[in-house]
Amino acid sequence: MKDLIINKETTERTVLVGLITPSQNETKANEYLDELAFLADTAGAVTVGRFLQKVERPNPRTYVGSGKLQEIKEYVEANDIGMVIVDDDLSTKQVSNIERELQVKILDRTSLILDIFAKRAQTANAKTQVELAQYKYLLPRLTRMWTHLERQRGGIGMRGPGETQIETDRRIILDRISRLKEELVAIDKQKSVQRKNRGKLTRVALVGYTNAGKSTLMNVLSKSDVFAENKLFATLDTTVRKVIIDNLPFLLTDTVGFIRKLPTHLVDSFKSTLDEVREADVLLHVVDISHPQWEEQIEVVNKTLQEVCGSADKPMIMVFNKIDAFTYVPKDEDDLTPRTRENIPLEELEASWMARMGDDCVFISARKQINIDRLKQRIYEAAKEVHLSRFPYNDFLFQKYDTDDDPQT
Repeated sequence: MKDLIINKETTERTVLVGLITPSQNETKANEYLDELAFLADTAGAVTVGRFLQKVERPNPRTYVGSGKLQEIKEYVEANDIGMVIVDDDLSTKQVSNIERELQVKILDRTSLILDIFAKRAQTANAKTQVELAQYKYLLPRLTRMWTHLERQRGGIGMRGPGETQIETDRRIILDRISRLKEELVAIDKQKSVQRKNRGKLTRVALVGYTNAGKSTLMNVLSKSDVFAENKLFATLDTTVRKVIIDNLPFLLTDTVGFIRKLPTHLVDSFKSTLDEVREADVLLHVVDISHPQWEEQIEVVNKTLQEVCGSADKPMIMVFNKIDAFTYVPKDEDDLTPRTRENIPLEELEASWMARMGDDCVFISARKQINIDRLKQRIYEAAKEVHLSRFPYNDFLFQKYDTDDDPQT
């Protein structure tokens, strides 16, 4: 069976293709292509060009129009391009038609993310989840894999070898999906037992957009060495560490990051990972304040938490990370254009969010460990509140930390 997912270590030259539509203006389309370029870089490809076309809706045959497709073809042939990545999900028909015209590998956003997932997965749990997501993605696209096989004749009882092979592969994939689901059920049970064995310790989970700095913050708070780098989806496997602030122990969990245009079935494959979020007592929502679209990233994470994790009502602390990388360009007094994120100083942003959220908002730099003590204090207060709700008779343990009295009195 031809594999749709790339797993090459060699660098591949690629171009990106996106659309400007009534629901997605040029600015937004370029932002999505910027993120797609970051995804391509994470997967090991180098982006050498990008194409945008303004249309009412995607072309059902070739995604872009025939003129734009010809323009892309000429560029691909002139620049030794081996792959084209499209910033939306493509149908089997679209992939087949574009591939036939351009004669290069065609990937959509989901297949690219799946490739990154496959490379990042380390534990048996993560590998099983990724494999399940891959098969769910491949199942409706089987027809494309067998276009090189000709049908002999149509009609009842006269199926060609290509269609026969498609049905065979469909049964194989469905059987494999069924087995993978059974494996994940067993993993879920094992994880559930592990969570029960942790007792009633307060659970704090790091959530946020991918590459917001969750793993770096995890390392700072837990003094551990969780893998972290400036790549998308650097963390797929859930990591749990016991952390003690003053006299209070709690469990800190690092989770997979979210991203825009992430299909629900892909998130569903990571159910056991997201269970850590569902069962957390306190959420630390880590935000990359230096990213131009950080407000939209907050919305993406909140929507995912509400729809998939059911965690919208949990106590949440907003952690605005990377303040050391925040840039501010003062606006000219004569400039009447609307203010943008770049025109607002960090102090003003901090004041507005603090006024809105009070103590449930902290601005830090995990990399340079700025304001980490303030964050620890807020986590301590939130974890203590959960702890005392479970063990009210332990109130005396916190008195010497919460008052100015002599601990000996």
